[in-house]
Amino acid sequence: MFSFLFGLGTALFLDGAARRTPRPRIVLLRRLLALGVLGGVHQLLQPGEALLPYAIVGVVVLLPATWLPRAVIALGGALATGLALAFTSGGLLLVPGLFLLGLAAARYGLPRSIAAPNRAVWGAVLAAAVVASVPLLSIQVGTIENSGFDSVSSITGLVMAIGYASALVLLTASPAGPWVCSVLAPLGRLALTNYLSATLLVLLLTTTPAFSGPDGYRFVLPLAAAILALQVVLSRWWLRRFRYGPVEWLWRSVSWWSPARMV
Repeated sequence: MFSFLFGLGTALFLDGAARRTPRPRIVLLRRLLALGVLGGVHQLLQPGEALLPYAIVGVVVLLPATWLPRAVIALGGALATGLALAFTSGGLLLVPGLFLLGLAAARYGLPRSIAAPNRAVWGAVLAAAVVASVPLLSIQVGTIENSGFDSVSSITGLVMAIGYASALVLLTASPAGPWVCSVLAPLGRLALTNYLSATLLVLLLTTTPAFSGPDGYRFVLPLAAAILALQVVLSRWWLRRFRYGPVEWLWRSVSWWSPARMV
């Protein structure tokens, strides 16, 4: 889901940059290189984190793809994703295809569709994802020792991600939508800051015996929920005072090679 959204967000960023400069891809390149530096530092704290691979794939795959027609991008994304699902266990090998699919989705107007969703269409997508998830989860549970290391788990994860995304689109279009957006939007606007700060919080908390002992896994979900709740509160507080999160401000300033206005 995050890989798809990264591709989609890149398209939106590039469109916005094109309205400000005649060389928007230079800005995008600096943005990706800055992300790679952040990812390299983050790797020291969380080996296997996503930022550095995202930056590398962004420069090698996503940036060149911005010159291609949207149909070619969509076809390339579908082929790359299909091959990764069919012949690998997914993981990072899914990233190039999902980047391209997200980029293509933006070019085909998916953000407008989400802003004013057709409930029947999104409901059908959600229903299909739920129906497909049931047998896939049954297979995955039967081979749980291979979970995360075989194609079944990667396909299941992708189908469930489609289900989660469809449910969220329908939820934001429901009467509860404004409340849901008020909670999630600040998290999204400070996504990079929250991602990095979560690593620091987990490292800090897991130094205590309760979290680092043999039964520490029992606290994974409560710990994640507590960090998320804290970040919701802090993100809302921060955005009442500033335009960008601290890391988002740094990232934007480096991308444009000029300090961004913070207030």
